Amino acid sequence: MRQVVFVVFEGFQSVDLVGPHAVFHYAQEAVGGYDCPVVAPRAGAVRSSSGLTMHATHGIADLTPEGLDTLVVIGGPGVNDARDDPALVAWITAAAAGARRVASVCSGALLLAATGFLAGRRVTTHWARERQLAQEHPELTVDCDPIFIRDGPVWTSAGVSAGMDLALALVEDDHGPELALAAAREMVLYLRRPGNQSQFSVPLWSAQPTSGPVRTAVRAIQDDPGGRHGLAELAARAGLSPRHLQRRFAAEVGTGPAAYVERVRMEAARRALTETDEPVAALARRLGFGTAETMRRTFHRHLGIAPDHYRERFGRSNTHTPLGD
Repeated sequence: MRQVVFVVFEGFQSVDLVGPHAVFHYAQEAVGGYDCPVVAPRAGAVRSSSGLTMHATHGIADLTPEGLDTLVVIGGPGVNDARDDPALVAWITAAAAGARRVASVCSGALLLAATGFLAGRRVTTHWARERQLAQEHPELTVDCDPIFIRDGPVWTSAGVSAGMDLALALVEDDHGPELALAAAREMVLYLRRPGNQSQFSVPLWSAQPTSGPVRTAVRAIQDDPGGRHGLAELAARAGLSPRHLQRRFAAEVGTGPAAYVERVRMEAARRALTETDEPVAALARRLGFGTAETMRRTFHRHLGIAPDHYRERFGRSNTHTPLGD
């Protein structure tokens, strides 16, 4: 029986707990072998940041920290106060020291970092907490582009839905991809959103266009990354002159059309490299790079590695291996 213990506190983020816990519950129902208690400073009702109250099955005084399989520290707005609870920090420190693996969801990385357990590790958290984590813990390498990172026995993730991606990866680590796939299908999730996928997907890293013509151009790029998206073609779709579209696009989206097209194609290529075995040359043609060499140069400019190397590190057989290991 693998004991996966979830740590919460007053003001935790409810989705950070419920999502990952549901993934392990499905795995338990399917194959057994998991016990998933929720522990808090005291057993009983624990109020989340949204006002939703959860029941902690154990308090730290009545659950021994030794011998856990997996420790999962949940995040939320209350994490700053939780770090000031010496008994809770001491319990997490002891639990992390003896666990087979340790994970955090969202700003739970701040609570876990307070124990010193993350020192020297490459970690992630919710993008809004990146500066705080990096400033308060210079002993960490904080990278808030990926949705989750594995560094040895330590797994850290961004917040909200990324906690479910992390949980799927942990289940896959235990039981293989078939069970993770079944869990994702049951919960209608996008399976195997790889850890290296950026927290900043296209709708997030760019502003949303405010006018119909620019929305038309943006939608055309997103719907078909490999299509013909030169300035003249986009202007014709938008019903504007190329010069007018260039100016309006930059003003509304925050970047020019050419840079936007390249970013969308990069994200499509990253996903294809991690999820398919399609040859790089074929991907380059299909996604609008033209040649494998052009795609290679683009990858080097954005990520510092070649597409083949990216696939080796983040492809289906090595989805959770971080750069720099």
